[in-house]
Amino acid sequence: MTTFNLAELAQPEALALLKGIRRGIEKESLRVSPEGELAHTEHPRGLGSALTHECITTDFAEALLEFITPPVATPEQALEKLDQIHRYTYSQIGDERLWVNSMPGRIGRDEDIPVARYGSSHSGTMKTIYRLGLGLRYGRAMQTIAGIHYNFSLPDSFWQWLQAKEGSDESLQDFKTRRYFDLIRNFRRHYWLLIYLFGAAPAVCGTFVQDREHKLQSFDGDGRSLYAPQATSLRMGDLGYTSDAQKSLIVCYNDLSSYLTTLCAAISRPYPPYHEQGVKDANGEYQQLSTGLLQIENEFYSPIRPKNPAGMGETALSALDARGVEYIEVRCLDLNPFVPLGVEAPQMRFIDAFLLHCLLSDSPQADDADYRAIQENQSRIVYQGRDPEIQLVHNGSERKLTDWASELLDEISPMAELLDSTWESHDYQRAVSAQRDKIDGKVPTPAAQMLAEMHEHKQTFFQWAQAKAEQHRQYFLERPLSEAEQAEYQRLAEESLQQQAAVEAADTGTFEDFLGQYYAQYTFCQKGL
Repeated sequence: MTTFNLAELAQPEALALLKGIRRGIEKESLRVSPEGELAHTEHPRGLGSALTHECITTDFAEALLEFITPPVATPEQALEKLDQIHRYTYSQIGDERLWVNSMPGRIGRDEDIPVARYGSSHSGTMKTIYRLGLGLRYGRAMQTIAGIHYNFSLPDSFWQWLQAKEGSDESLQDFKTRRYFDLIRNFRRHYWLLIYLFGAAPAVCGTFVQDREHKLQSFDGDGRSLYAPQATSLRMGDLGYTSDAQKSLIVCYNDLSSYLTTLCAAISRPYPPYHEQGVKDANGEYQQLSTGLLQIENEFYSPIRPKNPAGMGETALSALDARGVEYIEVRCLDLNPFVPLGVEAPQMRFIDAFLLHCLLSDSPQADDADYRAIQENQSRIVYQGRDPEIQLVHNGSERKLTDWASELLDEISPMAELLDSTWESHDYQRAVSAQRDKIDGKVPTPAAQMLAEMHEHKQTFFQWAQAKAEQHRQYFLERPLSEAEQAEYQRLAEESLQQQAAVEAADTGTFEDFLGQYYAQYTFCQKGL
């Protein structure tokens, strides 16, 4: 329930502050061969350095591209930048394609998946070893899953206005950080709604779960495609970004100090199974960065993160401790395979209104029972989310998803009205109405639509996804960049290669020294451990 007086925010001088909202997109996509197999080629030189390029990098695998847009004022501006990056990328990857689904296609044997490489610098070496560690701990196949990350922030002018209305005497940094954590706690209570509305990963290739335990059924009778009939996003379940080892980890989001302390504990304390494996293999080569439950904080799989941009060699937690929360990163979104960019403006507008609702609603402190309820709801929404009778855990009891979802949309609608007043449009309210149609069963969710098309066209998951990848490839190839735009992206690529060379030349000392200095940063929050 929204407790803030929205009438005050609806005044013209306050509405103007909402124009300062900034959002950015991070989109992952696997490079694949014309046959749909995982690409084993190196990161193309024409795309620049994955270590230093400002908008094109890689995630876990060498073939898993990540495109990053800067924070901008409107969804359309972010999508325009993302579109340019796609068009440039297609000019540099030959006959390869970008896989448009979150769940991968044919990736081959786990041990044959190449991890990302970032050059010979200490920082680049650390990034690669971190990924080797992820492969050692969870398998490499899991790290080929792709998604959308949505970065969201409000301007200091808004925070100053809100601070005055609430009568807080904190520093602006402390006030922003505390209120961002309020947003995060509410997000965690309600992000199951985003998985239901936008989940687009109900099926996988049978080869993805080969030799792994799973709960899936055969889609086509021969096991080439596996699915859960009422699934939304297998990416967000036990086949994707979850970990049995991390199930014991309860991270506290009540305030920054608690957040830092609980994550530092997971990084600093050895975890027996990883300790037994050792930091180095039998040949004395690094196979993981450390033997902690988490090598670094990024290993913690969370649907949302508080963020502050970290400098080269600075830990993400150190940046938060020093400068507070500057923005939040939403991490529970699948690629939408029905649109070329994997995300579209109405979805972004709904997320903006959803996040504003999370901020301006009462956000009580959370306890361990809340944490476990959130985990349980995620598990239910992943596998049974489209069951019309599904119940979720709500305030210690059970509540029907459709009833809870309708109530949330009722509460989100006033936020959409505020944002429409800000921009003198009806786009935000239309975005909310489009999602209400899914809840009411008037239109299918992406997961339902995908399974329906597979069934209608008698296609396996791989065949369906490959056809979509080819369709979107043609969309980008038919719209090459202008000469000036192409030249600008070529300049950025070359500049990033020069920056990587400079980083490598500037290294001093041994890698062990560098790693020791990096981990020494975590001592700032170990005092309470």
